[in-house]
Amino acid sequence: MSNYLDTTHELYKEAALSPNVGLCCTTNPIWELPGLKIPKIMQDMNYGCGSTVHARDLTHRPKILYVGVGGGMELLQFAYFSRQKDGVIGVDVVDEMLEACRLNFMEAERQNDWFKREFVNLRQGNALNLPVENNSIDVAAQNCLFNIFKEDDLKRAIAEMYRVLKPHGRLVMSDPICEQPMNATLRQDDRLRALCLSGSLPLKDYISALTDAGFGTIEIRARKPYRILDPQHYPTSELIYIESIEVAAIKDPMPVDGPCVFTGKAAIYFGNKAYFDDKNGHVLLKNQPLAICDKTAHTLTQLNRDDIFISASTYHYDGGGCC
Repeated sequence: MSNYLDTTHELYKEAALSPNVGLCCTTNPIWELPGLKIPKIMQDMNYGCGSTVHARDLTHRPKILYVGVGGGMELLQFAYFSRQKDGVIGVDVVDEMLEACRLNFMEAERQNDWFKREFVNLRQGNALNLPVENNSIDVAAQNCLFNIFKEDDLKRAIAEMYRVLKPHGRLVMSDPICEQPMNATLRQDDRLRALCLSGSLPLKDYISALTDAGFGTIEIRARKPYRILDPQHYPTSELIYIESIEVAAIKDPMPVDGPCVFTGKAAIYFGNKAYFDDKNGHVLLKNQPLAICDKTAHTLTQLNRDDIFISASTYHYDGGGCC
């Protein structure tokens, strides 16, 4: 491993041995589902910046992969929907984190009548070389992991996720992003990178890394405030604002005209007819908003019609779109 990955390994080894509640600043509430009880130790070891667990991804008892297990909270949430032996695979490079996770699952089993430890298969492995077969996973997930990787390693990690997913499978992620440039001191600080801060990419670059790997559909599901790097506490002359995003990248075939990226735009037709058909696969019913990808938004805008409204990006998309 390179030096920055060594630093990351040691940091999360320490976090496994001595849970650090403040290590990450998760902005999502804990799932409240019938019969689901999440042990406090799992909540304390929830080292993420959002959620990767979405019910609409988890129908028909999918095979799930989660990379970077943390304290096991999201693994337990995934198992809630899967409920089958080895239905969820958890992979981590840190042995101490895997052992802590096993102990946490013993507590989870005591607190949840429905849960069996055999639902989750914990494996030692590297995100850059996953111990998982090709085309075997319905839903893959990672939370606050990809932002740690430098460019070449990030490409390898995304390519590995793409490899193990079935056709039309989805990679669900939560990561910090940052639209402001960071100075070299911040970027080269291995500990700040391991803390999910100085590796944050602009959203455009994050999306490009996914589409370059072959993912044909990208969904931006949430975009929220995350952290501040200020001159008093960090080596920066200006205040830097970091956000967290939740994204799904779907292993759809790449469209000839490029990927479909949903950033929360919608089109509303308000003309004199019952509907508008652009003759390109998009039918807008009168006064009914239709979620559209950014590519379709651009195409409709180019028509220069005075009876179609295109909203700005909300960075919230929950399905039902144009593609």
